[in-house]
Amino acid sequence: MTGVRLPEINVVVLSGRVTRDAELFFTQGGTAKLTVPIAVNRRVKDSKSGEWKDDTFFIDCVAWKELAERSKDKAKKGAPVVVEGRIQGRKYEDKSGQQRSVLEVVANRMQFLAMAGERAASAAPAESGEGAAPAGSSDLEEVPF
Repeated sequence: MTGVRLPEINVVVLSGRVTRDAELFFTQGGTAKLTVPIAVNRRVKDSKSGEWKDDTFFIDCVAWKELAERSKDKAKKGAPVVVEGRIQGRKYEDKSGQQRSVLEVVANRMQFLAMAGERAASAAPAESGEGAAPAGSSDLEEVPF
């Protein structure tokens, strides 16, 4: 068919865990680039054994500029993250001179989620002792209903 124009859509949303601490680089022009490798799991049922297993996919996510600098301290091994962006392919030459190609996600948003126990620890009062408010209480007045 001629005359049909397809929309050019390249959008990806991934949820997974950082597999190793992210690496921050700066280009020769001074632009920040952060590479965040993540693992994304998909639960699949093994047809032979009937057991549920994780099918894990590994992909590098790349953040640039302000997003890279804001994310560098949060992108630690094991951190849960949601990445929104687009898929990009690029070619490069490895150390042995071989031409390689890679697919990666260029992030336009990265949201690092709190791991279990982090919220409770960060919500704990800074000081404890006599006269300290019990955990979970606040200085708000009682609700009038």
